[in-house]
Amino acid sequence: MQLLLEHIGTLAGIHPSTAAPLRGEALSALPSINNAFLLLEDDKIAAFGPMEELDKQSLNTNIKRISAAGKTVLPSWCDSHTHIVFAGSREQEFVDRIRGLSYEEIAKRGGGILNSAEKLRAASEEELFESAMGRLNDIILQGTGAVEIKSGYGLSIESELKMLRVIKRLKASSPLSIKATFLGAHAIPNEYKGRKNDYLRMLIDELLPIIASEQLADYCDIFCENNYFDAKDTKTLLAAASKLGIQGKVHAEQLSHSGGIRAGIEAGAVSVDHLEYISDEDIELLKNSSTIPILLPGAQFFLNLPLPPARKMLNAALPVAIATDFNPGSAPSGNMAFNLSLACVLYKMTPEEAINAATINGAFAMGLGSSHGSITVGKKANILITRPIPGPAFIPYSFANNLVEQVILNGKIINTL
Repeated sequence: MQLLLEHIGTLAGIHPSTAAPLRGEALSALPSINNAFLLLEDDKIAAFGPMEELDKQSLNTNIKRISAAGKTVLPSWCDSHTHIVFAGSREQEFVDRIRGLSYEEIAKRGGGILNSAEKLRAASEEELFESAMGRLNDIILQGTGAVEIKSGYGLSIESELKMLRVIKRLKASSPLSIKATFLGAHAIPNEYKGRKNDYLRMLIDELLPIIASEQLADYCDIFCENNYFDAKDTKTLLAAASKLGIQGKVHAEQLSHSGGIRAGIEAGAVSVDHLEYISDEDIELLKNSSTIPILLPGAQFFLNLPLPPARKMLNAALPVAIATDFNPGSAPSGNMAFNLSLACVLYKMTPEEAINAATINGAFAMGLGSSHGSITVGKKANILITRPIPGPAFIPYSFANNLVEQVILNGKIINTL
């Protein structure tokens, strides 16, 4: 099947095939073509260029055409950090923070991750699947084409496996490209209170082998933070996962500087995420590693945390990615475009940097860089089409508005509401 987008106002996010995420000058450039065409064949990008270069001889007689005059066409967003499988909401904690309680104080009162864990344990697999599918459909309509989903609200063998099996079902049922991450080391459950080492040993000796044998996770993550897990725990867990063929990720330096970035790099982690408390030394370490730093503007904004030094990271030529952290406690939104707006306004990222961070670099942070995240011949035909707008910079400029008019995933049109 062929699908032709023609007379595109601006076709942006055009990048050559690359084996690494963008950094430096490459990250700040968003190559584009005005009055362009984009030819999709089956589920891949077949060709693109200026309209006058369209080879009409290559078109099938039954080709479907879409006029994108005045519109902007981009690769779909690649959201590399979410917790979309959860039960219930936590708006009371939102109110508690307004009244002055900190994230740590709420957690000590039984809120936070343990609150979500209690609700998830009581939910059925079917309930979790249906609610998560609804959230996935929402983010599709906002332009997301690939997403990473973490466990971490189960905190027991039974409930962590329940979450991961739900994610496996979502992979099979959703048109989104989905990566699964095991985050059993998200918090220490009440039954292991005061016995962190016993809990970590359970994750390594009992749970990880099951996950590996059932191929339930692409990655293994850990929350490296005061009162949760430390740098030594991080290296121990990720080393055990690596032996089973599961690559690492780290929640690092979100609420304090806890050594998560260094530990992640030493463990060969694909990414380190959050980074509000990243240090100059950490930035130097990342410069000499293949680990991708992921910023989560929505969570930083919602929790009113200090700004990460994003501009310093970009000036150091780090391959920064942006993700939503969609979860019920600290980032209850999967809207990637709004996260771009936050990155531009709060972090002083340019629209070009933010879009690249949310597409091609986000794809690399999920191991999808060779197939997603850019307008490149041979890549997956995951495309978003905006309403008529002046150009890509209008997306973060027009904050909190959903400008997506049509979505194409795997070469098939998905109409928005």
